[in-house]
Amino acid sequence: MKIAIVSVPVRNQDKAKRFYVDKLGFDVISDDAMGPDARWVLLSPPGGGVEITLVTWFPTMPPGSVKGLVYTVDDVERARLELLGKGVVVGEVEKTPWGVRLAQLDDLDGNGIVLQQLD
Repeated sequence: MKIAIVSVPVRNQDKAKRFYVDKLGFDVISDDAMGPDARWVLLSPPGGGVEITLVTWFPTMPPGSVKGLVYTVDDVERARLELLGKGVVVGEVEKTPWGVRLAQLDDLDGNGIVLQQLD
């Protein structure tokens, strides 16, 4: 078994989709109706890995309630600068005592994302 999809709660799927695709470089896997009031928006991070779905239908998952989505990047400094250039607010790069370099940001709804570079 493995984790295949992580649900990320958002207020507006269209705005969230644009952020993840235009700013973070995700690919759209699907964007399909799930009835009159819901859509299945499935995205894949650059380079593959666990996919995310942008959800609006879980009452116990308010927008912004996901923290600590961790994405591994080859060069956290470069990734940070690229995101800053796209207008994304990203924290300073930190080096942890266990040898990981990381920078943190939030999506439009406050879901917390960590960019990590393994040394």
